[in-house]
Amino acid sequence: MKNKKILIGLASLGLFSSFASLANLTPLQEKVWAAMKMEHRTEVDTARDRNRQPIQALEFIGLKDDMKVIEFAPGNGWYTKILAPVLKDNGELHLAYSEKWLADFDDLLKVDEISKAKKLPIELSWNRTESRYQLGDLSFGISDADMVLNIREYHNFNQEDKAKLNKATFDSLKPGGTYVIIDHSRRHMAPETHELRRREDAVKVILEVQAAGFILEKSSDMFYRPDDELGYEVGRKSVTGNTDRFTLVFKKPINIES
Repeated sequence: MKNKKILIGLASLGLFSSFASLANLTPLQEKVWAAMKMEHRTEVDTARDRNRQPIQALEFIGLKDDMKVIEFAPGNGWYTKILAPVLKDNGELHLAYSEKWLADFDDLLKVDEISKAKKLPIELSWNRTESRYQLGDLSFGISDADMVLNIREYHNFNQEDKAKLNKATFDSLKPGGTYVIIDHSRRHMAPETHELRRREDAVKVILEVQAAGFILEKSSDMFYRPDDELGYEVGRKSVTGNTDRFTLVFKKPINIES
């Protein structure tokens, strides 16, 4: 009966597109679905479920409920509200953000299902002149993480800080650990403009992350949106909530040459 209710709910939300996928819901997907239905999620949160597809996305990237996960720059906690309950019993969730902005999570961290998530303060500020994040000295203080999530935030850094972020991520992961980047798509080789500042060229991202020592394991087109022309700022009415996004999954090599 429990699985039947879950499947009916998923179908009604349009989160799965075929009977085959409905019939093969994994244990991880069941946990994600249960977290999505919890009371701490607001109507604003649930309104984004169809577009962000957390059930498919978290399964694809290889999330397991016993992982030590660093969520980098969690924003308003949309993913935190799903990740924390999934990882609560067997894993760990570390929220890497400015200490000032982490204070905004105090009320959320009082919720029982979220309470085991841990604050991980880092030197991060907002450069109003460049409309970008700015990193100070960066170390996560962790060297055995299973996964680092960078969801729709990679575009917010200049080249120097991207290199710094990728190195710190590499150092924080155990051998074989996973680095996930999801971001808004920019047409390949399109110039840097204010209109495109919140979009990334996936080819460039791959090269930058590989330069830090990672291996590209897989990518997904689950967020392909054919009606996004890739030329407009992601907040414009014509594309907001329906941007084309790439999903890249990198691995830290198991055998690292010294």
